[in-house]
Amino acid sequence: MRVAPFRMLFPALLAGAATAAIAQPLPEADLVKALRAGGLVVIVRHGATYADQADVDPLHVDQPGNEAKQRHLNDKGRAAARAWNESIKRMGIRVGKVYSSKFQRAQETARLAFDEPQTTFDLSEGGLVVSSDENKRRAQAMRKMAGTAPEPGTNTFIVTHRPNLMDAFGKDWFDAKEGEASVFRPDGKGGFQTLGRIASEQWSSLAEKYPK
Repeated sequence: MRVAPFRMLFPALLAGAATAAIAQPLPEADLVKALRAGGLVVIVRHGATYADQADVDPLHVDQPGNEAKQRHLNDKGRAAARAWNESIKRMGIRVGKVYSSKFQRAQETARLAFDEPQTTFDLSEGGLVVSSDENKRRAQAMRKMAGTAPEPGTNTFIVTHRPNLMDAFGKDWFDAKEGEASVFRPDGKGGFQTLGRIASEQWSSLAEKYPK
């Protein structure tokens, strides 16, 4: 399991960015225990994709037919998402609300791994096709989601993109790999604490070590 770096993110916002301070990660067993108890928000970068594909019309991502103009999950990404689903069930982790980006690779990741997602532009990659203000708004929206408590006993699962993670949580997420999950605990005041980051392939090993 990835154990560094982990950070405490406080609710204070300066110039639209979260203020971060270093915190110790939870050990594996404690992280699994916390996920079983619920009350966490798990934000995932979509699964592995085809490197030779690109989003050629990202401005119209929600329009019918645009799916053919996007980068998609590859077989590895689909298999990994299904493996996450099995691992989560094996560990007795309850899935509550599920959200995803409007892009198909994020929707498919959520659908295979967790459940049918509610899609939103708040989680969609904007980049150069939207304004700087819109990118900032989406980052703020994601921080708000990370600080929103799930329904009791469940965890909220969110699938998004690396640029969104970086905009919301800072430059330390520049190395977030496809399929990597970041686990947050809302603090009840609109802020959150980072409990850990889990690589795509590590869900299966956690399930082997800590079955319910």
